[in-house]
Amino acid sequence: MRPDFRLGTWLLAACLLLAAPVQAQVDLAPFTKLDTFTDIKLSPTGEYLAATVPLGDRTGLVVMRRANNEATAQFALGKDTHIADFVWVNDGRLLLSMAEAFGMDDTPTATGELVGVNADGKNIELLTGYRATGAGPGTRLQTRTQEAVAAYVLDTLPESDHEVMIEVWPFHDDPYTRVEVLDVRSGKRRPVTRSPVQRGEFSVDHASQVRFVRGVGEGNASMLYHRAGEGEEWALVNDETKTGRTERVVGFSADNRTAYLLTDSRKAPDALVAFDTTTGERRLLLQHDVVDPSTVLYSLGEQLIPVGAQFEGAKVEQLFFDAKAPEAALYTMLQAAFADQTVYVTSTTRDGKLALVLVKGGNNPGDFYLFDVPNRKASYLLSRREWIDPAAMATVKPVSLKARDGLALHGFLTLPRGSDGKNLPSVVYVHGGPFGVFDRLAFDTEAQMLAKAGYAVLQVNYRGSGNYGRGFQEAGAQQWGKAMQDDVTDATRWLVEQGVADPKRICIYGGSYGAYAALMGVAREPDLYACAAGTVGVYDLDLMVREDKGDSRYMANFSSQWVGEAGSLAGVSPTRLADRIKNPVFLAAGGEDRVAPVEHTELMEKALRKAGVPVETLYFKNEGHGFYKEEHRAEYYGKLLDFFSRHLGGQKAK
Repeated sequence: MRPDFRLGTWLLAACLLLAAPVQAQVDLAPFTKLDTFTDIKLSPTGEYLAATVPLGDRTGLVVMRRANNEATAQFALGKDTHIADFVWVNDGRLLLSMAEAFGMDDTPTATGELVGVNADGKNIELLTGYRATGAGPGTRLQTRTQEAVAAYVLDTLPESDHEVMIEVWPFHDDPYTRVEVLDVRSGKRRPVTRSPVQRGEFSVDHASQVRFVRGVGEGNASMLYHRAGEGEEWALVNDETKTGRTERVVGFSADNRTAYLLTDSRKAPDALVAFDTTTGERRLLLQHDVVDPSTVLYSLGEQLIPVGAQFEGAKVEQLFFDAKAPEAALYTMLQAAFADQTVYVTSTTRDGKLALVLVKGGNNPGDFYLFDVPNRKASYLLSRREWIDPAAMATVKPVSLKARDGLALHGFLTLPRGSDGKNLPSVVYVHGGPFGVFDRLAFDTEAQMLAKAGYAVLQVNYRGSGNYGRGFQEAGAQQWGKAMQDDVTDATRWLVEQGVADPKRICIYGGSYGAYAALMGVAREPDLYACAAGTVGVYDLDLMVREDKGDSRYMANFSSQWVGEAGSLAGVSPTRLADRIKNPVFLAAGGEDRVAPVEHTELMEKALRKAGVPVETLYFKNEGHGFYKEEHRAEYYGKLLDFFSRHLGGQKAK
């Protein structure tokens, strides 16, 4: 809950709602506006706050002096260029990691460019990257030598005021990566070490020694190497082809002897393990019965030492290596202070006395608090979406069921406020990905919008989704349109059996893979769904696999293992099954989509029209894998609600 000063506003709004007649239309404005801020971080001494700011087709940065909220710097580059992440090198300088995206819902692709900027907005320099000479006329951006590499911050080197350690990826399909030290003033670099394995990702201990590297061997098998310290030889400590598991480092003990590993198993959820780097002994620390660790919890301050983990299942749970440790008491107190919400410590000062805390939940997009650690006092700072009143949002509750083969499935049900939860028009909302992605107990803009229009919204984590162990994810391999689709069908029938859904008023909807599942749903179960809607979807799997195989060896192996071989996927491609679809369909796409090229939607539309299926379409020529512009999102949501209203009976948009 946000601070008490908003309580009066909530009460007034509640009284007005009680006094006013039920609205016949949905106000889309709260659901189309971008977050005010996304990530916010404290500077090392706490003098400044820096935040990334969504600006439609780009993401900028603002730096504020914490004492008076005065903006000392504002920074953004051109269209489609986003600040994906940033770190404070010292209290006066930041390092920004850049990315590109083609659509609001398309996760920006990291470009590997690093930009330095002072807290006062001066000395903006592109320090690494392939566009080092392409800043354009009139820019304040100073550039360095152009180089065909991508670089990512590995360690901020607390002992140095002007250097960071970076991971360097040469532009190659399957590169051998390396570690270098970068001077954030001059851009000069010096080598540290190279990876013994392709696509290596490095881990650094508290002494700024590169100790582990995790990479990819034959057949995309995970390989983990360790070395005792600088100049020592790399030794293989985990080979997935022999152990059947993958491992990655999430931190070190204070003395650097113990490495904490996140490890998986085909028989259980992921676990946190202590690895003794001297003896090679592994010791199980934490493992949940149902879900994987979602967030590692660290000690506060300069040395980030793992102390436990957060698990996001039917509820948010925190487990600790030592339940009696001071950090366990601190995190437990924070979680208790914000009941039914998820609490994250996003950054701290170097002395650990001040922390920035993010609080969010199924009805709350996110509030930030400053937490005075010694005095155990939290003060409200700002909200990602101040215009969203959590008390007015729909309730999100966890659900569980069994698939037809007995596999346990988990998901979430969003019910319209004020409804009795029975015999409702319903939307089965399928997440994208599909592999590794999962729905969680978090604010979902589209689910909340659909609930506002009067629909029960079901989200199910079908096999292949993340968060439920490696075995659950691998159960989705090559099951596009098969067992993965059966899970969605079984969840839909479960919703009817529970009396929540009116069996004659159910539509299936999703984006990307979710769009694929929506069209496969009406192709396989024409009597179960009244309609289907898909946005930025992939509908021809043979085409998709051929496209993936042209990207890299890694993607070629991935497609073969997880989707199937080109030429064998016609039977699970909606473009080839249009004659089985009897229900109205709505399709939307962006002309610049690189993830699911618009050709997929055009082929799907053509097949549906040829089969005589009622189909409505919406194309945005200059949008990508999702829609940037607020007016485009408003038009899209308006047409989507109108489509559902005509076939399910819910509310339209204003």
